[in-house]
Amino acid sequence: MKGTSKKKPERSLLVSLKKTGGRNQRGRITVRHRGGGARKLWRRVDFAQEKLGVPGVIRAVEYDPNRNAFLALVEHEDGEMRYQLAAHGLKEGDSVLCAEEVEVNPGNRTRLKNLPVGTSVYAVELMPGSGGSIVRGAGAEAKVLAHEGGFVHLALPSSEIRKVSEQSFATVGMVSNPEFRYKNIGKAGSNRLKGWRPTVRGSAMNPVDHPHGGGEGRSGIGMKHPKTPWGKPALGVKTRKRKWTDKLIVKRRKKKKKK
Repeated sequence: MKGTSKKKPERSLLVSLKKTGGRNQRGRITVRHRGGGARKLWRRVDFAQEKLGVPGVIRAVEYDPNRNAFLALVEHEDGEMRYQLAAHGLKEGDSVLCAEEVEVNPGNRTRLKNLPVGTSVYAVELMPGSGGSIVRGAGAEAKVLAHEGGFVHLALPSSEIRKVSEQSFATVGMVSNPEFRYKNIGKAGSNRLKGWRPTVRGSAMNPVDHPHGGGEGRSGIGMKHPKTPWGKPALGVKTRKRKWTDKLIVKRRKKKKKK
């Protein structure tokens, strides 16, 4: 793939995971339309800044079949190899560092309190010490807007403005592979290789299989609002579970305009 090394992945950082086909521990399907797919190995990525204060050099920028961003293989000063999310523009031979004080260069990681207003960041911790958990998709970046009362105001890719503890770590720059959004799947087989099985419209099913099912020909769903296969409302319903973080939201994300 363009922009990546031809080097084989680091064997010591590969893990074999058993496929679930969208089923939970009880064997019930909790994610529909999953199954099959190409065989792939999981890369262990260092999101928890375990090599704090140890400089490293990028030995390769690699494609990862498990995510849309590229990974950087970093060889640290103590000889240990680690994968981390590659910043856009990083290449082999560049130096990176995760520490309390770093230069504001792409790929370096530090606490939010050390970053000036206007800096682009990714792989941000929601809770200090929890490891980078948000802003991790290809081409994603958040902007530092302000420092106030022990918090940093971040403009997230969703347009939401949120307060995050200034003690949380974040990586400087933008996530690699921003061209991913323009990729054309091209054919059904490409989705099957990713483990996605065909999706059928609810209105094309029988009434016993879906609330939208039944009727003659191309009939409507027959109800005021769409529902899930299990009869729960499926449009305009709040799905947030971590409600304790709502108090940290400064400005809600913009609603999508109806076509």
